[in-house]
Amino acid sequence: MNISAVLLAVFASFGVSTLAQAQTAVSSENNQTPTYRVNVVSRTTRAVSYKHRSGATKINFQGTDLMPSAVGEAKVESKRGALEIEVEFSGLDRPTSFGNEYLTYVLWAISPEGRPVNIGEVLLGDNHRSKLDVTTDLQAFALIVTAEPYYAVRRPSNVVVLENAIRSDTVGATEAVDAKYDLIDRGGYIPTGYNFDPVVLSARLPLEFYEARNAVRIAKSAGAETFASSSYENAVRQMKRADDLATMRHIDRKALIAESREVVQTADDAREIAVKRFDADRLSADRDAAAAQVADANAQSDKDNRARRDAEAASAGADPRRADADQAAATAQQQQQDALAESQRNRAAATEANQAAADAQQGQRNAEAESDRNRVAAASSDQQLQRAVQDREELRARLLRQFNAILATRDTARGLVVNLSDVLFDTAKYTLRPEAREKLAKISGIVLAYPDLRLAIEGNTDSVGSDAMNQELSERRAGAVLDYLAKQNIPVASMTSEGFGKTRPVASNDTTEGRQQNRRVEMIVSGDVIGTMIGPVSQNIPLTTRP
Repeated sequence: MNISAVLLAVFASFGVSTLAQAQTAVSSENNQTPTYRVNVVSRTTRAVSYKHRSGATKINFQGTDLMPSAVGEAKVESKRGALEIEVEFSGLDRPTSFGNEYLTYVLWAISPEGRPVNIGEVLLGDNHRSKLDVTTDLQAFALIVTAEPYYAVRRPSNVVVLENAIRSDTVGATEAVDAKYDLIDRGGYIPTGYNFDPVVLSARLPLEFYEARNAVRIAKSAGAETFASSSYENAVRQMKRADDLATMRHIDRKALIAESREVVQTADDAREIAVKRFDADRLSADRDAAAAQVADANAQSDKDNRARRDAEAASAGADPRRADADQAAATAQQQQQDALAESQRNRAAATEANQAAADAQQGQRNAEAESDRNRVAAASSDQQLQRAVQDREELRARLLRQFNAILATRDTARGLVVNLSDVLFDTAKYTLRPEAREKLAKISGIVLAYPDLRLAIEGNTDSVGSDAMNQELSERRAGAVLDYLAKQNIPVASMTSEGFGKTRPVASNDTTEGRQQNRRVEMIVSGDVIGTMIGPVSQNIPLTTRP
């Protein structure tokens, strides 16, 4: 395949920019070290911010210049905790038409910040049609379809065959933004000089089996056999089991598919580990080379200094008579220089007054220039402060939307207050129900993206029962939430938990509804990154006349 010609065609049709980084991977095919190039291609498309719980809406798909006959339609519906996407495509050609390494298609959701999320494999059905039902936790995203070597890839290739097209009746289209994302260039999975045999698909075996073979070969070509040997050997063993299942007289397709998908995951992990370790080794080698150059330069400098000292010592031991002659000549030359210096001092005295006046004028101009620079620096500092405040406000608003999609959240002076109602615990106990653990797992996934956030977890009860019983229950419920979040890898040092019993009601305890509202655990999310720190209890919390 002429990769250069393909790249020129792709760039001309999409108007994309590339950044190529040369890497080296070890090939065990012929004990050579081929050049492994990963070209990162940037592309921009339109993303939609879908309205929460607003019913279903539709978007279209249109084929790119690589596959103009492909079309599709998707129904997007916001459900509790996720968005459901039902997609149907038609006009899809076989992915192998783009190269031997491409066996399947993958549907991607691209966030407005350019983060790609693999949300499902698009399997080619009869009459070049395909259907797919998937979900995503993203609220705002674009949808694209790319050709890939296997289903578990972590970054899309630049073989983009379909992109979403916003319809006039798409709900949320008024909030559409441009999403720029990076792609792996055509041929980026196979290093230069590595022999990649064509794939001959057989209807007797499932597509997942061939994807597994692709994953193992690509991992090997990326250097996994050397830089991630343990994971790569595990993938090879799993592939051997898949080969054994594929050669049986009566093939168990379910078992073969399950084994093949496990191979894909293990091989892709090995490939990722190899790429990261190779990058680390390359950086270490660069640092060692720089240190060696400095050492060589220092050694050469020492050598030159020794040679100069040797020359000076040899000159000192020369004929004394020649030294006397040199001294006499030096004395005469010094006398001449003294006379010339006296004349120069006389001329310098005449111009010294003029120079003093010029220096005074220059000092005044310098002072004026320094004053101008101080004013410019002050204006720049104000702009940077305003930008920092704006960034914190935007992040705070985004987190409020994301948390609200999972649990009821409000914005207060203390921070973002996430409310876990009483129904998420076993009655009169502090045990988290499965629904609570699921919601807290989603909350932790968001919080982990921002290490500077701080969480204050506060338990509250109604007035039913004794003070001691309510105080203990509130403390245990707050502690149970903290313990579960810690298991989700949120640092314990960034969290606190406290129980307030029945001392901080938000509604009257005289009614069933009021008591239901008072039985809650609140998680206050704060930090400099969103413009607030946890402080005293907010004075805006309404208090009833009595607990």
